[in-house]
Amino acid sequence: MTFPVIGVVGGGQLARMMAPAATALGFELRVLAEGDDVSAVSAVSSSPVGDYKDLQTLLDFAQGLDVMTFDHEHVPTDHLRALQDAGVNVQPGPDALVNAQDKLVMRAAIDRLELPNPAWASVPDVAALVSFGEETGWPVVLKMPRGGYDGKGVRIVASAEEAAGTSEWFDAMSPLLAEAKVEFTRELSALVARTPDGEARAWPVVHTIQVDGVCDEVIAPALDIPVEVAAAAEDAALRIAAELGVTGVLAVELFETPGVGAGFLINELAMRPHNTGHWTQDGSVTSQFEQHLRAVLNLPLGATDVLGPVVVMKNFLGGDNQDLFSAFPMALASEPAAKVHCYGKSVRPGRKIGHVNLVGSSTADVDSVRRRATMVASIIRDGRAPAEELPSTFEEKS
Repeated sequence: MTFPVIGVVGGGQLARMMAPAATALGFELRVLAEGDDVSAVSAVSSSPVGDYKDLQTLLDFAQGLDVMTFDHEHVPTDHLRALQDAGVNVQPGPDALVNAQDKLVMRAAIDRLELPNPAWASVPDVAALVSFGEETGWPVVLKMPRGGYDGKGVRIVASAEEAAGTSEWFDAMSPLLAEAKVEFTRELSALVARTPDGEARAWPVVHTIQVDGVCDEVIAPALDIPVEVAAAAEDAALRIAAELGVTGVLAVELFETPGVGAGFLINELAMRPHNTGHWTQDGSVTSQFEQHLRAVLNLPLGATDVLGPVVVMKNFLGGDNQDLFSAFPMALASEPAAKVHCYGKSVRPGRKIGHVNLVGSSTADVDSVRRRATMVASIIRDGRAPAEELPSTFEEKS
Protein backbone atom coordinates (compact mmCIF):
# COMPACT_ATOMS: atom_id res chain seq x y z
CA MET A 1 0.00 0.00 0.00
CA THR A 2 1.42 3.37 -0.98
CA PHE A 3 0.77 6.72 0.65
CA PRO A 4 -0.66 9.53 -1.51
CA VAL A 5 1.30 12.23 -3.27
CA ILE A 6 -0.13 15.74 -2.94
CA GLY A 7 0.92 18.57 -5.23
CA VAL A 8 0.57 22.17 -4.10
CA VAL A 9 0.65 24.94 -6.70
CA GLY A 10 2.43 27.88 -5.08
CA GLY A 11 5.37 27.91 -2.72
CA GLY A 12 4.33 30.45 -0.11
CA GLN A 13 3.96 30.07 3.64
CA LEU A 14 0.69 28.16 3.35
CA ALA A 15 2.38 25.38 1.35
CA ARG A 16 5.28 25.48 3.83
CA MET A 17 2.90 24.94 6.77
CA MET A 18 1.20 22.00 5.03
CA ALA A 19 4.54 20.15 5.10
CA PRO A 20 4.61 19.11 8.81
CA ALA A 21 1.03 17.85 8.57
CA ALA A 22 1.85 15.83 5.46
CA THR A 23 4.98 14.38 7.08
CA ALA A 24 3.08 13.37 10.22
CA LEU A 25 0.48 11.51 8.16
CA GLY A 26 3.07 9.89 5.88
CA PHE A 27 1.99 11.77 2.76
CA GLU A 28 4.44 13.01 0.14
CA LEU A 29 4.12 16.72 -0.54
CA ARG A 30 5.39 18.34 -3.72
CA VAL A 31 5.31 22.06 -4.43
CA LEU A 32 5.36 23.99 -7.71
CA ALA A 33 7.39 26.97 -6.55
CA GLU A 34 7.56 30.45 -8.09
CA GLY A 35 11.31 30.61 -7.42
CA ASP A 36 14.05 28.72 -5.62
CA ASP A 37 13.94 31.16 -2.70
CA VAL A 38 10.23 31.05 -1.81
CA SER A 39 8.97 30.02 1.59
CA ALA A 40 8.08 26.35 1.01
CA VAL A 41 11.26 25.30 -0.79
CA SER A 42 13.30 24.74 2.37
CA ALA A 43 10.49 22.66 3.92
CA VAL A 44 9.55 20.42 0.96
CA SER A 45 12.08 18.11 -0.67
CA SER A 46 10.41 18.14 -4.10
CA SER A 47 9.82 21.75 -5.11
CA PRO A 48 10.43 22.33 -8.82
CA VAL A 49 10.35 25.92 -10.00
CA GLY A 50 7.78 26.77 -12.65
CA ASP A 51 5.24 29.29 -13.88
CA TYR A 52 1.73 28.45 -12.64
CA LYS A 53 0.31 30.54 -15.50
CA ASP A 54 1.78 28.08 -18.05
CA LEU A 55 -0.49 25.11 -18.75
CA GLN A 56 2.28 22.74 -19.85
CA THR A 57 4.17 23.44 -16.64
CA LEU A 58 1.06 22.54 -14.64
CA LEU A 59 0.52 19.35 -16.67
CA ASP A 60 4.13 18.31 -16.12
CA PHE A 61 3.84 19.01 -12.39
CA ALA A 62 0.65 16.92 -12.22
CA GLN A 63 2.46 13.75 -13.26
CA GLY A 64 2.43 11.23 -10.42
CA LEU A 65 0.10 13.24 -8.17
CA ASP A 66 -2.92 11.79 -6.42
CA VAL A 67 -4.38 15.28 -5.97
CA MET A 68 -3.44 18.85 -6.90
CA THR A 69 -4.32 21.70 -4.56
CA PHE A 70 -3.26 25.31 -4.06
CA ASP A 71 -1.36 27.80 -1.95
CA HIS A 72 -3.16 30.69 -3.72
CA GLU A 73 -6.09 31.31 -6.08
CA HIS A 74 -4.22 32.78 -9.04
CA VAL A 75 -4.00 29.82 -11.43
CA PRO A 76 -6.06 30.72 -14.54
CA THR A 77 -9.50 29.13 -14.43
CA ASP A 78 -9.17 27.85 -18.01
CA HIS A 79 -5.97 26.02 -17.01
CA LEU A 80 -7.78 24.33 -14.14
CA ARG A 81 -10.49 23.12 -16.50
CA ALA A 82 -7.83 21.81 -18.91
CA LEU A 83 -6.15 19.94 -16.05
CA GLN A 84 -9.46 18.33 -15.13
CA ASP A 85 -10.04 17.38 -18.77
CA ALA A 86 -6.61 15.73 -18.73
CA GLY A 87 -7.67 13.59 -15.76
CA VAL A 88 -5.93 15.54 -12.99
CA ASN A 89 -7.68 15.42 -9.60
CA VAL A 90 -7.93 19.16 -8.90
CA GLN A 91 -9.22 20.10 -5.43
CA PRO A 92 -10.95 22.46 -5.11
CA GLY A 93 -12.20 22.29 -8.68
CA PRO A 94 -12.46 25.29 -11.01
CA ASP A 95 -16.23 25.68 -10.68
CA ALA A 96 -15.77 26.24 -6.94
CA LEU A 97 -12.45 28.07 -7.04
CA VAL A 98 -13.64 30.72 -9.50
CA ASN A 99 -15.79 32.12 -6.68
CA ALA A 100 -12.60 32.93 -4.77
CA GLN A 101 -10.71 34.02 -7.89
CA ASP A 102 -13.27 36.51 -9.17
CA LYS A 103 -15.07 38.80 -6.72
CA LEU A 104 -17.85 39.56 -9.21
CA VAL A 105 -18.61 35.86 -9.55
CA MET A 106 -18.51 35.56 -5.76
CA ARG A 107 -20.94 38.43 -5.16
CA ALA A 108 -23.40 36.94 -7.65
CA ALA A 109 -23.13 33.54 -5.95
CA ILE A 110 -23.78 35.02 -2.50
CA ASP A 111 -26.87 36.77 -3.89
CA ARG A 112 -28.02 33.52 -5.49
CA LEU A 113 -27.69 31.74 -2.14
CA GLU A 114 -29.64 34.59 -0.49
CA LEU A 115 -26.89 35.13 2.08
CA PRO A 116 -26.02 38.55 3.56
CA ASN A 117 -24.29 40.65 0.89
CA PRO A 118 -23.48 44.38 0.88
CA ALA A 119 -24.97 46.41 -1.94
CA TRP A 120 -22.74 45.91 -4.99
CA ALA A 121 -22.54 46.34 -8.74
CA SER A 122 -20.38 45.41 -11.69
CA VAL A 123 -19.17 48.75 -13.04
CA PRO A 124 -17.56 48.93 -16.52
CA ASP A 125 -16.40 52.55 -16.33
CA VAL A 126 -16.19 55.72 -14.26
CA ALA A 127 -19.71 56.80 -15.22
CA ALA A 128 -21.16 53.55 -13.87
CA LEU A 129 -19.14 53.96 -10.67
CA VAL A 130 -20.52 57.48 -10.20
CA SER A 131 -24.07 56.22 -10.79
CA PHE A 132 -23.58 53.51 -8.16
CA GLY A 133 -22.17 56.02 -5.67
CA GLU A 134 -25.05 58.43 -6.24
CA GLU A 135 -27.55 55.61 -5.73
CA THR A 136 -26.05 53.96 -2.62
CA GLY A 137 -24.26 56.95 -1.12
CA TRP A 138 -20.59 57.82 -0.82
CA PRO A 139 -18.02 56.55 0.01
CA VAL A 140 -17.86 53.46 -2.21
CA VAL A 141 -15.34 50.62 -2.09
CA LEU A 142 -13.84 49.87 -5.52
CA LYS A 143 -12.16 46.48 -6.01
CA MET A 144 -10.32 44.72 -8.79
CA PRO A 145 -12.22 41.43 -9.22
CA ARG A 146 -9.07 39.35 -9.71
CA GLY A 147 -5.59 39.38 -8.23
CA GLY A 148 -6.05 41.52 -5.13
CA TYR A 149 -5.01 40.40 -1.64
CA ASP A 150 -4.05 41.95 1.71
CA GLY A 151 -5.67 45.26 0.82
CA LYS A 152 -4.12 45.45 -2.65
CA GLY A 153 -6.51 46.11 -5.50
CA VAL A 154 -8.91 47.94 -3.16
CA ARG A 155 -9.54 51.67 -2.85
CA ILE A 156 -12.07 53.88 -1.11
CA VAL A 157 -13.77 56.39 -3.42
CA ALA A 158 -15.31 59.21 -1.39
CA SER A 159 -17.07 61.25 -4.07
CA ALA A 160 -17.90 61.64 -7.74
CA GLU A 161 -14.85 63.89 -8.02
CA GLU A 162 -12.61 61.15 -6.65
CA ALA A 163 -14.25 58.63 -8.97
CA ALA A 164 -12.87 60.59 -11.91
CA GLY A 165 -9.38 59.62 -10.76
CA THR A 166 -10.04 55.89 -11.07
CA SER A 167 -9.91 55.74 -14.87
CA GLU A 168 -6.50 54.00 -14.87
CA TRP A 169 -8.04 51.12 -12.89
CA PHE A 170 -10.68 50.65 -15.59
CA ASP A 171 -7.94 50.81 -18.22
CA ALA A 172 -6.18 47.93 -16.42
CA MET A 173 -9.29 45.80 -15.79
CA SER A 174 -12.97 46.16 -16.59
CA PRO A 175 -15.53 45.67 -15.23
CA LEU A 176 -14.63 46.37 -11.60
CA LEU A 177 -16.57 45.62 -8.43
CA ALA A 178 -18.20 48.51 -6.58
CA GLU A 179 -19.53 47.93 -3.07
CA ALA A 180 -21.32 50.12 -0.58
CA LYS A 181 -18.97 50.87 2.31
CA VAL A 182 -20.18 48.81 5.25
CA GLU A 183 -20.52 50.23 8.75
CA PHE A 184 -19.34 47.43 10.99
CA THR A 185 -18.09 46.93 14.54
CA ARG A 186 -15.41 44.33 13.84
CA GLU A 187 -14.31 41.75 11.31
CA LEU A 188 -14.97 38.05 11.75
CA SER A 189 -13.96 34.88 9.94
CA ALA A 190 -15.84 31.59 9.62
CA LEU A 191 -13.50 28.71 8.72
CA VAL A 192 -14.79 25.34 7.52
CA ALA A 193 -13.49 22.32 5.61
CA ARG A 194 -15.33 19.97 3.26
CA THR A 195 -14.50 16.71 1.46
CA PRO A 196 -15.58 15.74 -2.07
CA ASP A 197 -18.06 13.32 -0.47
CA GLY A 198 -19.65 16.21 1.42
CA GLU A 199 -18.41 15.71 4.99
CA ALA A 200 -17.90 19.15 6.51
CA ARG A 201 -16.64 20.55 9.82
CA ALA A 202 -16.37 24.09 11.15
CA TRP A 203 -14.07 25.81 13.61
CA PRO A 204 -15.52 28.51 15.88
CA VAL A 205 -16.09 31.93 14.34
CA VAL A 206 -13.12 34.17 15.17
CA HIS A 207 -12.50 37.90 15.59
CA THR A 208 -9.90 39.26 13.17
CA ILE A 209 -8.09 42.58 13.54
CA GLN A 210 -6.83 44.16 10.32
CA VAL A 211 -4.14 46.84 10.05
CA ASP A 212 -3.63 48.55 6.67
CA GLY A 213 -5.60 45.77 4.96
CA VAL A 214 -3.45 42.99 6.46
CA CYS A 215 -4.56 40.54 9.15
CA ASP A 216 -2.73 41.55 12.32
CA GLU A 217 -4.38 39.51 15.08
CA VAL A 218 -6.97 36.77 15.49
CA ILE A 219 -8.88 36.02 18.69
CA ALA A 220 -10.48 32.57 18.75
CA PRO A 221 -13.30 32.12 19.43
CA ALA A 222 -14.73 35.60 18.85
CA LEU A 223 -15.72 36.93 22.27
CA ASP A 224 -19.08 38.52 23.09
CA ILE A 225 -20.66 37.45 19.83
CA PRO A 226 -24.36 36.56 20.10
CA VAL A 227 -24.86 32.80 19.89
CA GLU A 228 -27.36 33.17 17.05
CA VAL A 229 -24.98 35.34 15.00
CA ALA A 230 -22.10 32.89 15.45
CA ALA A 231 -24.38 30.00 14.47
CA ALA A 232 -25.70 31.85 11.42
CA ALA A 233 -22.18 32.72 10.27
CA GLU A 234 -21.03 29.12 10.67
CA ASP A 235 -24.12 27.88 8.82
CA ALA A 236 -23.49 30.39 6.01
CA ALA A 237 -19.92 29.12 5.56
CA LEU A 238 -21.05 25.49 5.55
CA ARG A 239 -23.78 26.30 3.05
CA ILE A 240 -21.37 28.13 0.75
CA ALA A 241 -19.01 25.15 0.87
CA ALA A 242 -21.82 22.71 0.04
CA GLU A 243 -23.64 24.76 -2.60
CA LEU A 244 -20.49 25.81 -4.46
CA GLY A 245 -18.88 22.36 -4.20
CA VAL A 246 -15.85 23.58 -2.25
CA THR A 247 -13.28 20.99 -1.18
CA GLY A 248 -10.53 21.67 1.34
CA VAL A 249 -10.54 24.65 3.66
CA LEU A 250 -12.86 27.60 3.05
CA ALA A 251 -12.49 30.92 4.88
CA VAL A 252 -15.47 33.29 4.81
CA GLU A 253 -14.44 36.78 5.91
CA LEU A 254 -17.29 38.74 7.49
CA PHE A 255 -18.25 42.20 8.71
CA GLU A 256 -20.13 42.16 12.02
CA THR A 257 -23.19 44.44 11.86
CA PRO A 258 -25.02 44.19 15.21
CA GLY A 259 -28.76 44.68 14.97
CA VAL A 260 -28.75 44.78 11.18
CA GLY A 261 -30.07 41.76 9.26
CA ALA A 262 -28.33 38.54 10.25
CA GLY A 263 -25.77 40.51 12.25
CA PHE A 264 -23.08 40.16 9.58
CA LEU A 265 -22.30 40.71 5.91
CA ILE A 266 -20.01 38.55 3.79
CA ASN A 267 -16.80 40.26 2.74
CA GLU A 268 -14.62 37.77 0.83
CA LEU A 269 -13.94 34.05 0.31
CA ALA A 270 -10.69 32.09 0.27
CA MET A 271 -10.54 28.40 -0.72
CA ARG A 272 -7.33 27.27 0.95
CA PRO A 273 -5.78 27.57 4.40
CA HIS A 274 -6.05 31.18 5.47
CA ASN A 275 -4.28 33.67 7.73
CA THR A 276 -7.36 33.83 9.98
CA GLY A 277 -6.96 30.07 10.60
CA HIS A 278 -3.29 30.02 11.65
CA TRP A 279 -4.38 29.88 15.30
CA THR A 280 -5.56 26.29 14.67
CA GLN A 281 -1.94 25.06 14.49
CA ASP A 282 -1.59 25.27 18.26
CA GLY A 283 -5.14 26.02 19.38
CA SER A 284 -7.27 23.28 17.79
CA VAL A 285 -7.32 19.49 17.83
CA THR A 286 -6.87 19.56 14.05
CA SER A 287 -5.03 22.38 12.32
CA GLN A 288 -6.37 23.91 9.12
CA PHE A 289 -3.31 22.56 7.29
CA GLU A 290 -3.89 18.93 8.28
CA GLN A 291 -7.62 19.35 7.66
CA HIS A 292 -7.01 20.71 4.18
CA LEU A 293 -4.88 17.70 3.26
CA ARG A 294 -7.46 15.29 4.70
CA ALA A 295 -10.25 17.05 2.84
CA VAL A 296 -8.67 17.16 -0.62
CA LEU A 297 -7.82 13.44 -0.26
CA ASN A 298 -11.44 12.71 0.74
CA LEU A 299 -10.37 11.33 4.12
CA PRO A 300 -12.47 11.63 7.30
CA LEU A 301 -12.06 15.08 8.80
CA GLY A 302 -10.49 15.75 12.19
CA ALA A 303 -12.09 17.28 15.27
CA THR A 304 -12.11 21.08 15.43
CA ASP A 305 -12.38 21.53 19.21
CA VAL A 306 -10.44 24.48 20.65
CA LEU A 307 -7.62 23.55 23.06
CA GLY A 308 -8.29 26.39 25.49
CA PRO A 309 -10.86 29.02 26.38
CA VAL A 310 -9.14 31.57 24.12
CA VAL A 311 -6.38 31.47 21.51
CA VAL A 312 -4.55 34.49 20.06
CA MET A 313 -2.64 34.57 16.78
CA LYS A 314 -0.36 37.57 16.21
CA ASN A 315 1.29 38.18 12.84
CA PHE A 316 4.64 39.87 12.53
CA LEU A 317 5.76 41.74 9.44
CA GLY A 318 9.23 42.70 8.32
CA GLY A 319 10.77 45.44 10.47
CA ASP A 320 14.16 46.64 11.62
CA ASN A 321 15.60 43.25 12.50
CA GLN A 322 17.14 41.38 9.57
CA ASP A 323 18.58 38.57 11.71
CA LEU A 324 15.39 37.09 13.13
CA PHE A 325 17.07 34.20 14.92
CA SER A 326 19.25 36.57 16.94
CA ALA A 327 16.09 37.70 18.71
CA PHE A 328 14.84 34.20 19.53
CA PRO A 329 16.53 33.84 22.95
CA MET A 330 14.87 37.03 24.25
CA ALA A 331 11.56 36.35 22.49
CA LEU A 332 11.19 32.76 23.64
CA ALA A 333 12.26 33.60 27.19
CA SER A 334 9.66 36.38 27.36
CA GLU A 335 6.81 33.85 26.96
CA PRO A 336 7.65 30.13 27.17
CA ALA A 337 4.09 29.11 26.23
CA ALA A 338 4.20 30.97 22.90
CA LYS A 339 4.52 29.02 19.66
CA VAL A 340 6.53 30.84 16.99
CA HIS A 341 6.11 30.12 13.28
CA CYS A 342 8.62 31.72 10.91
CA TYR A 343 8.07 31.52 7.16
CA GLY A 344 11.68 31.33 5.97
CA LYS A 345 11.36 34.59 4.05
CA SER A 346 13.83 37.41 3.64
CA VAL A 347 12.86 40.46 5.67
CA ARG A 348 11.21 43.37 3.89
CA PRO A 349 9.16 46.13 5.54
CA GLY A 350 5.48 45.20 5.57
CA ARG A 351 6.05 41.62 4.39
CA LYS A 352 4.42 38.78 6.35
CA ILE A 353 7.31 36.79 7.80
CA GLY A 354 5.74 34.85 10.67
CA HIS A 355 3.22 34.61 13.46
CA VAL A 356 2.91 33.73 17.13
CA ASN A 357 0.18 31.55 18.67
CA LEU A 358 -0.66 31.60 22.36
CA VAL A 359 -3.41 29.70 24.21
CA GLY A 360 -5.00 31.46 27.19
CA SER A 361 -6.37 29.89 30.36
CA SER A 362 -9.59 31.93 30.44
CA THR A 363 -11.52 34.39 28.31
CA ALA A 364 -11.05 36.98 31.05
CA ASP A 365 -7.31 36.66 30.35
CA VAL A 366 -7.61 37.68 26.69
CA ASP A 367 -5.94 41.10 27.07
CA SER A 368 -2.98 39.51 28.83
CA VAL A 369 -2.71 36.81 26.15
CA ARG A 370 -2.74 39.46 23.42
CA ARG A 371 -0.03 41.50 25.15
CA ARG A 372 2.19 38.47 25.67
CA ALA A 373 1.81 37.27 22.07
CA THR A 374 2.51 40.78 20.79
CA MET A 375 5.59 41.04 23.00
CA VAL A 376 7.07 37.90 21.41
CA ALA A 377 6.23 39.08 17.89
CA SER A 378 7.63 42.56 18.55
CA ILE A 379 10.93 41.23 19.87
CA ILE A 380 11.43 39.05 16.78
CA ARG A 381 10.42 41.85 14.41
CA ASP A 382 12.54 44.58 15.99
CA GLY A 383 15.35 42.59 17.60
CA ARG A 384 14.64 44.15 20.99
CA ALA A 385 11.96 44.45 23.63
CA PRO A 386 9.41 47.25 23.06
CA ALA A 387 10.53 50.50 24.70
CA GLU A 388 7.02 51.20 26.01
CA GLU A 389 4.14 49.24 27.44
CA LEU A 390 1.73 47.82 24.85
CA PRO A 391 -1.79 48.22 26.31
CA SER A 392 -2.79 51.45 24.54
CA THR A 393 -2.08 49.79 21.19
CA PHE A 394 -4.63 47.10 21.95
CA GLU A 395 -7.40 49.53 22.73
CA GLU A 396 -6.84 51.32 19.44
CA LYS A 397 -6.74 48.08 17.40
CA SER A 398 -9.76 46.61 19.16
